[in-house]
Amino acid sequence: MAKRVAIVGAGVSGLASIKCCLEEGLEPTCFERTSDIGGVWRYTEYVEEGRPSIYKSLVTHSSKEMSAFTDFPFPEDFPVFLPHAKLLEYLRLYTKHFNLWKHIQFHTTVISIKKRPDFSTSGQWDVITETNGKQKSAIFDAVMVCVGFRSEPSLPLDSFPGIDKFNGQYFHSRDYKTPEVFAGKKVLVIGMGHSGIEIAVEATCTAKKVMISTNKGARVLSCVFDDGYPWDMVFFTRFLNIVRNFLPGNVTGWLIAPQVNHSNYGVVPKDRSVMGDIVSNDELPGCIMTGKVSVRPGVKEFKENSVVFEGSQEAEEVDVVVFATGYKASFPFIDESIIKVEDKHASLYKYIFPPRVEKPTLAIIGFIRPFGPVIPVHEIQARWVTRIFNGLCKLPPVNTMLEEVNEKKKKKLKWFGYSFAEVLQTNWIVYMDQLTSSIGSKPSVPALLLSDPKLAIKIFFGPCSPYQYRLVGPGKWNGARNAIMGQWERTLKPMRTRVVDTSSFIGYLLKALSLFAVFVGILYGFN
Repeated sequence: MAKRVAIVGAGVSGLASIKCCLEEGLEPTCFERTSDIGGVWRYTEYVEEGRPSIYKSLVTHSSKEMSAFTDFPFPEDFPVFLPHAKLLEYLRLYTKHFNLWKHIQFHTTVISIKKRPDFSTSGQWDVITETNGKQKSAIFDAVMVCVGFRSEPSLPLDSFPGIDKFNGQYFHSRDYKTPEVFAGKKVLVIGMGHSGIEIAVEATCTAKKVMISTNKGARVLSCVFDDGYPWDMVFFTRFLNIVRNFLPGNVTGWLIAPQVNHSNYGVVPKDRSVMGDIVSNDELPGCIMTGKVSVRPGVKEFKENSVVFEGSQEAEEVDVVVFATGYKASFPFIDESIIKVEDKHASLYKYIFPPRVEKPTLAIIGFIRPFGPVIPVHEIQARWVTRIFNGLCKLPPVNTMLEEVNEKKKKKLKWFGYSFAEVLQTNWIVYMDQLTSSIGSKPSVPALLLSDPKLAIKIFFGPCSPYQYRLVGPGKWNGARNAIMGQWERTLKPMRTRVVDTSSFIGYLLKALSLFAVFVGILYGFN
């Protein structure tokens, strides 16, 4: 009989887990507490307790070609960077194409996941769920937890003296939906992650004044890179990844965000020895330059209607405060003896398996912040996990897993730093290659140089797009090569809504004159 697998959540990682279970001959049952799929990508006008929440204008920071599932490219007419509605539409297409709907039980909440009395030999779990007020218990051979880490906001009010006396409005970024809430008001956003920056920029449409407060700073890059191409398709290549391995984190951070001098804009990371938080936003530099947004240091204290920043004695009036202060890690339905959250993170082997559990039948999918696109990482995790469930891949001994977990923490100090969000960060290509090597689906560039040199060059020097991991091995997809060879065409198609003659003599002449001007400028600079 096929092993039964319980999957908690029908977001990106949950849907990928269902499909991967089916590919490996497992029997999945997905429990989704709401009425629909999509997880964080399903926008609602209100905040639902216990599930992620997004604002109305949210757009992905990763391009569609880099964010696709490994065997399911986005429709070619979809925009390069996707509004949340388009991402949800893609997930619906994926769910329909692979016939995943029938494996999902909606309006069903997982109450608890406990080891069976004979767990040391069977590895089975008792899963208690609740549907319409009625509880039900079932036995599963394995469990995949796909709830992410953006459901429980972190609101560290104790760290902000005087906040209890503040008469203005304040809320967590999770509660933000549209900029109308800021109309005519003086706004302070605390935190400089993706959400903090985007909310601050959007607030300028209606607010009287906008400030961002940050202790750490960030590296701000543009989504639009050289020649107008998506940043991740330019930056995430196997060739550049090898080069980056020889560079310290601060140098890599500078290379990825060279468009503006961060010191001039007041956003330079406090610790420049590590790469730190990297956020993408094309509008922030312009907003700072035009005075629409001002970047301030950390908050020293709040007063009744104002705030005092570090290094200053003067109070500045504030009407609304948005705490873009991240989230807490939480698995309330799993006993702490199985997985314990400490210092806002959990120690997991490959960010997936609790290393001390006797049998590898519990996996946490999506509890990771890859420096790169998210969707393919979740899918690769699910592919690896389901092969472990059916015995085709093995985990190393407990001591080996614990040593690697601790060693990874040390290495992160060099690259990302050591906050909650930074602990979950990892090198995207390295991580994907590690898992697919275990599966047997990592592409070999040397082998391809002999059999398909054109493809090998694309794979090594071009974008490390997800389709690479379907070229060989288990789950091989016959469309992978065509998907790789056509990725730039699909990227450019939705932007080419006006046909232009790119081969004109004038165009070549202007480019030649531009290069000549640069050459003359360089010579002049040396003299």
